[in-house]
Amino acid sequence: MVNLALSRRVASLKPSVTVAFTNRAKQMRADGLDVLAFAAGEPDFDTPRPIKDAAVEAMLAGQTKYMPTLGDMPTRETVARKLTEENLIPGLTGHHVGIGAGGKHVLFSSLHCLLDPPAPGEAPWEVLLPTPAWVSYRPITELAGGVIVEMPTTVDDDFKISPDQLAAAITPRSRVLILNSPSNPCGTMYSPDELGALAAVVAEKAESVAPDLVVLTDEIYEKIVYGGIDHFSIGSVPEIADRTLTLNGLSKAFAMTGWRIGYAAMPGEFGKTFIKAMGTLQGQMTTNITSFNYAAMRCALTDPAVADAVESMRQAFAGRAKLIKQRLDDIPGVNCPTPTGAFYVFPDISALFGKTTPGGTTINRAMDLSEALLEESRVAFVPGEDFGGCGPNHVRISFACSEDQINAGMDRFAEFVARLT
Repeated sequence: MVNLALSRRVASLKPSVTVAFTNRAKQMRADGLDVLAFAAGEPDFDTPRPIKDAAVEAMLAGQTKYMPTLGDMPTRETVARKLTEENLIPGLTGHHVGIGAGGKHVLFSSLHCLLDPPAPGEAPWEVLLPTPAWVSYRPITELAGGVIVEMPTTVDDDFKISPDQLAAAITPRSRVLILNSPSNPCGTMYSPDELGALAAVVAEKAESVAPDLVVLTDEIYEKIVYGGIDHFSIGSVPEIADRTLTLNGLSKAFAMTGWRIGYAAMPGEFGKTFIKAMGTLQGQMTTNITSFNYAAMRCALTDPAVADAVESMRQAFAGRAKLIKQRLDDIPGVNCPTPTGAFYVFPDISALFGKTTPGGTTINRAMDLSEALLEESRVAFVPGEDFGGCGPNHVRISFACSEDQINAGMDRFAEFVARLT
């Protein structure tokens, strides 16, 4: 037998818990079981037709060859105009924008352009992360050589850090502050005033303590808001604009998860340097995204008919958010904050700990509940452990599904809870 081994960095990676539960639910359904899945972070709507037509037309017109690594300049300029006009981020041109194969790819490239493993005798770069947070921020940070510094939040503060909490976390080794508003998994978001207050802390600490600090703001859910809070891009604050990297993409708001289109933008001279470096790194990985997708991207960001379709999807998510909040509030032992953005709720289920399911499972953490709920009631939630912070007391429930499925799933969950002893 040949004795071979994987690299330590890859062997130590944990599989994504969201992918794991999504795939288990799919396999159970393929095996003929009646499973109701609330695990995937994927809109159930189809991509708007004008976007598809733009891609087909580009394909038929011969746009099937290699393209510049970070995208053709007309598409990069379209992104820059969008961020300038909609998000009010100053100083952007096409040279400040890079396009990659989905938001996760762009995040991977971004953190690898900002972080290094520590030199001998040197402390590692720190990445400040409000938790609970999306499961991929930590492993990608660690692959790039950084360490995560958690800033814990709770359901009582709508999973949002305070300016004082941020100020206390910043050190001379603080390299990146990751913000995700609206939030996956929490389904809540910061107000413009709250983000302005965090920006003021960043500006002050960058002058006095952490000159290398960059704000990485993940705004992939920016258009899926419905709680009376306007989306606000922290990169529009002039005092920190040149140290703010904005990540976004088309997967969520435009129902284009399979298209794999993400982008990053950063103004200023360092922004140009950063985007160029991102291109160098991406050039050793994927190079350009699928060439005829650039036409689809321009259509998505400029076509009024697409904007109307996005608004219709937003309204549907708003109705689903209200419904699932009402249903969860009626289940004893479940504490659910009011969702205001994205398509998730992240209820606290710790009041159910210590109880036993009819199948004999004692619930001591979110993973226990999620496993038993899937096996005994055929409902797939995502356990909160891998989201960090208070996550072990929570489950993530995606409501990117029909209202009929929400009602059916909540009926099963309510019955499951009622049978606990």
